[in-house]
Amino acid sequence: MNTVYEVSQINAYLKDKLDTDPLLANIYVRGELSNYKVYPSGHHYFTLKDAEGSLKCVMFKSSAMRLRFRPENGMRVIVMGRITVYPRDGAYQLYCAAMTPDGVGDLHVAFEQLKQKLYQEGLFDPQHKKMLPPYPHKIAIITSSAGAAVHDMLTILARRYPLAQVMLVPVRVQGEEAKAEIVEAIAYVNQHSLADVIITGRGGGSLEDLWAFNEESVARAIYASRIPVISAVGHEPDVTISDFVADVRAATPSNGAEIVSPDKAELLPYLAQLQSRLVAAMSKKVQVSRQQLSYLENHRILLDPVNYLADRRLNLDYLQQRFTALMQSFVQRKKGEFTSLASALDAMSPLKVLSRGYSMARQENGALVKSVQDITPGKTLVITVTDGSIYTTVREIEEEFYGK
Repeated sequence: MNTVYEVSQINAYLKDKLDTDPLLANIYVRGELSNYKVYPSGHHYFTLKDAEGSLKCVMFKSSAMRLRFRPENGMRVIVMGRITVYPRDGAYQLYCAAMTPDGVGDLHVAFEQLKQKLYQEGLFDPQHKKMLPPYPHKIAIITSSAGAAVHDMLTILARRYPLAQVMLVPVRVQGEEAKAEIVEAIAYVNQHSLADVIITGRGGGSLEDLWAFNEESVARAIYASRIPVISAVGHEPDVTISDFVADVRAATPSNGAEIVSPDKAELLPYLAQLQSRLVAAMSKKVQVSRQQLSYLENHRILLDPVNYLADRRLNLDYLQQRFTALMQSFVQRKKGEFTSLASALDAMSPLKVLSRGYSMARQENGALVKSVQDITPGKTLVITVTDGSIYTTVREIEEEFYGK
């Protein structure tokens, strides 16, 4: 009789077979990424495919955190891991432990991806670049205290511009801890306003050695710095993300020290020239002042100040007389204008008419009587004459037509 197996038994059997196969335990597979998804758990799920087939893959969060680049659909990669069966689904898949781009290194891909991302965000835009101070008083160097680069920079600064105060902020420039220390050092110098300009970098090395200056956090710290930053990383052919973000890129650490510091050998002749010009300008100023003093010494106000005041008194008396005459003339003119206006007003006064024997009739409400049509018999009238008012009652009205 044939043995009947459960589905889970078959899946477990196949899983055991695959797990014990040395070829499948540590295998490298080349293919093109497809259906790449990152789940909230942090696990990455995708498919590797070529022209004739496909392979389900998963990369757990712990392995995915070690990726230096961002996987994208269509990217050709080489994946290392183990192939086994997932018992619940009965499907085999590749459990990835590492992934690298096919044809180029993962660091190169990560560099290009971050470069494009920050460029699109505007971190490389020239309008955000700050000008370096022409004569910095304080210079901060953020680099390793053990490397040859810092020795070269300190030597150059001491020779070219000994007036500057140079502060070394020691950090690691290689390894996992390097990026955090560089970021903290830049923030520290800014927070306490310790420098007028910052130089950050290191000596030459491989792309891996220089990688701290390709980290996104370092780039954003440089961009956020309110103090101008010079990126001085590696040798002249070396290019890092920090070079693009910094206000100025130096080809080498030594070149960074030269860029930030004016040359004493050039400054001394320039200062001597300024001194000569200043002496000449001051001599001319003294000469002009002496001429002015000589002129004032012979001026009448200094030779005889009493007479000068006497002239001012005479001038004041003259002005006072003119002012008095003008005011009198003004008052007379206004008096004449007032008299003329008063006469005209008096001629138009009703009281003037009454004084000639005329009278004025009004109704009890004060309205003037201008026509017989304004009153009726029995109404009381107020007759105003030159020396008072007469109250009378209308008995009869007689209408006459003058000039009609």
